[in-house]
Amino acid sequence: MSARIEALTQMLAQDPANTFARYGLAMAHLGDNRAEDAIREFRVLLEKNPDYAAAYFHGGRALEMLSQLDEARALYERGIEVTTRTGDSHTRAELQAALDILG
Repeated sequence: MSARIEALTQMLAQDPANTFARYGLAMAHLGDNRAEDAIREFRVLLEKNPDYAAAYFHGGRALEMLSQLDEARALYERGIEVTTRTGDSHTRAELQAALDILG
């Protein structure tokens, strides 16, 4: 386990609601090519904060890495709904582009 993952895991043990640490842990897992672990963390993050827009994009990418394309599509679509509602046009455009590539 990398030092970054260990530090973020310890932070979350003390404060499981820390969405910034949860996102960081998910991204650290992605950086270590541990897509399944990343997906688990993105799912927990989105349960706690369904408006965390970046988690939809990166969670979808992690699902794509595991060839779970239907689930990736569904996550991108859910992210588009959220970013449309919250007015996050930049992330919405990224999600739409990812969805368009999947077809």
